[in-house]
Amino acid sequence: MREEVKKCVDILRKGGTILYPTDTIWGIGCDATNEEAVRKIFSIKKRPESKSMIVLMADPNLIGFYAEVPSVAMDLVEYAEKPLTIIYPKAKRLAPSLIAEDGTIGIRVVKDEFCEQLINQLRKPIVSTSANISGEPAPGNFSEISEAIKQSVDYVVDLRQDETKKSASSTIFKIGLDGRIEIIRK
Repeated sequence: MREEVKKCVDILRKGGTILYPTDTIWGIGCDATNEEAVRKIFSIKKRPESKSMIVLMADPNLIGFYAEVPSVAMDLVEYAEKPLTIIYPKAKRLAPSLIAEDGTIGIRVVKDEFCEQLINQLRKPIVSTSANISGEPAPGNFSEISEAIKQSVDYVVDLRQDETKKSASSTIFKIGLDGRIEIIRK
């Protein structure tokens, strides 16, 4: 795993894209602060920029560096038993095209050893978006990812490719500055 993390960090620091396993489904990722790299992912997915993507972080204490954190959010992150993406208000210090029109950003704190090591070594959050063309079903495991996606990224992580268990996307909550919670996806 250490060698895979090192390869990915080298690619991400150069503005590259990766196909990688996460705590949910396989994702297409890049340095979330690199606008050019983020635009590559929109192009790979054939996704309109009006549809934002989420970012992964390893340390919940750093969320406030990238968005406003209503107090209830930290309780949700701490007690979540399943992967939880929270849409936070007032996003900042991220690639502009990642930030939704209303100024929000979806962030998930990962509980996955590979992702944690990758993010900690890169020292920046990474983009995570499902490994499919926009509008097509999200792949449940590596074998369901299209060759077009595999060929379009700069690097495919050589871990967990043989897993056959179907993975699911995260739950998504949106939290307003007032602490009001809206369920986007269960």
